[in-house]
Amino acid sequence: MSQLHDDFHDLDRLTTDVRQWCLDFIRSANDRPAAMISDTTPPALAAPELGEGAEAAVARFIREISPHLAAAIGPRYWGFVTGGVTPAALLGDWIAAAVDQNLSTPGDSIASALEVQTIEWLLALCDLPDSFSGCLTTGATASNLLGILCGRQFAGQRQGVDIAADGLSGVEVEVFSATPHASALKGMAIAGLGRKRLVQVARLADSEAMDVDALRNALENSDSAGKIVLASAGTVTGTDFDDLEAIAELCEQHDAWLHVDGAFGLFSRLLEDRRDWTKGLERADSITSDAHKWLNTPYDCGIFFCRHMPLLQSCLEVPAPYLAVDSVTPSFMNLGIENSRRFRALPLWISLLAYGKAGIRQIVQDNCSQAERLAQWLEQSPDYELLKSAKLNVVVFRPQGIDDAEVAPFLQRLNATGEVFMTPGQWRGRSAIRAAFSNWRTTQDDVDHVCALLESCARR
Repeated sequence: MSQLHDDFHDLDRLTTDVRQWCLDFIRSANDRPAAMISDTTPPALAAPELGEGAEAAVARFIREISPHLAAAIGPRYWGFVTGGVTPAALLGDWIAAAVDQNLSTPGDSIASALEVQTIEWLLALCDLPDSFSGCLTTGATASNLLGILCGRQFAGQRQGVDIAADGLSGVEVEVFSATPHASALKGMAIAGLGRKRLVQVARLADSEAMDVDALRNALENSDSAGKIVLASAGTVTGTDFDDLEAIAELCEQHDAWLHVDGAFGLFSRLLEDRRDWTKGLERADSITSDAHKWLNTPYDCGIFFCRHMPLLQSCLEVPAPYLAVDSVTPSFMNLGIENSRRFRALPLWISLLAYGKAGIRQIVQDNCSQAERLAQWLEQSPDYELLKSAKLNVVVFRPQGIDDAEVAPFLQRLNATGEVFMTPGQWRGRSAIRAAFSNWRTTQDDVDHVCALLESCARR
């Protein structure tokens, strides 16, 4: 019998052992280093001719690889904007791997219809109208690319060109933004527009939010026949929100496509006292968000909403005869970048069903309260400077009395403790440290623990 068949025959025992290891890792996340700050590489192994079998391969992973993993699921991993994994989402991810559905086309299972329902639930969660639909993606990078592709196609249609079919030659497209995420600039490059096609719009004073008057002037002075506006619903450092209502009005006046990046800020709509920050979002043409941030589903799971699904499909449809289907359920390969697609809706669907809108709202509220608690401590500390008030879930600060060049080494020493992990940032031209809260496991005790750690590090 082959090794494959041996492993399949022994699957009960193998999965039991792996399940136990996974549970041990999850439960010990509080005690593991938040991040492994090293240049460790995998052991020098040649690609095997004869395999070791699943048990030996897993044992090697546990022995040689797992000690060097970050506790990114843990409560004090505050780098980037990294969500944890809810128990229900974890189970959904295990099931998704076990059933291994390919959501390229419908017709062979219920999986594609489940993604449709998941998108409908997400729209309801965010109180967006059913004029939107969309798909799940690998993350905000892919979702921003989809928004830019739609804007590019929209611009082409205004000039009598089907860009998806005929290319960009001769088509005019300008992109306007104040604080675009790096992934949007990457999307501009991939879409063939080029990063230098960006028209930099001025920001409001002491903010990353767009100056609407500056956008008005830029649009009025543009002689480009095609226009895309990239707006922000929660910038990556200052968590500032563009005035979406005013921007949508300008986009309608100037026939510009409006794409809104709400990778994590979208879920501020769940909080009544912050709901006005996204007023006008329902007028956007397309929206980006992430489930692997504040919805705490496993990587990777991004969200893309669009009000113009036929246009989205015209960008991405696959005309191969062997892929044709007869179904009222959409073929998601015609709505996203990949043809072959993982069943990434399932962890999200199970988590939303398990915890509901109230459960997600509680995660968002708790994380905002934790950010506020850290900000208050920093503001009162003689050792640190709070660079911007904590509006949402990100805190931006730096030690007092040090030069810009010293901020990065301080952050390295802080992260090297293993007690917390934060990432660098910049505010108004000054080097900074960012702490981002988006994990359901984080508690106020974790914040107090890190405050004590910061106090200790400042004294060294």
